[in-house]
Amino acid sequence: MKEIILTDATFEEEVLKSDVPVLVDFWATWCGPCKMMAPTIEELAEESDGSYKVAKLDTDACPAISTEYAIRAVPTLMVFKDGKVVNTAVGVQTKDALKKLLNV
Repeated sequence: MKEIILTDATFEEEVLKSDVPVLVDFWATWCGPCKMMAPTIEELAEESDGSYKVAKLDTDACPAISTEYAIRAVPTLMVFKDGKVVNTAVGVQTKDALKKLLNV
């Protein structure tokens, strides 16, 4: 699978109504650590067997959602399950750390 690019219009359907856990990467185009994380996020998405989804949300393009989830630093990675945040990590993470957040 490929990571999903989220927008204000798709966030609810792709994340909050998902029947599998969703790792959301809150990032920004100007963020160096976010660029460092991109290959890891892509790898995790490619490895998904459908038991979870990986999505990216540009905080500058979707400020309302970023504000709603109190994103103060990027990258912030949140795992949503059944429409609720169940895990959060801030800053550059390893793939293993992300898998632990997802419980996979």
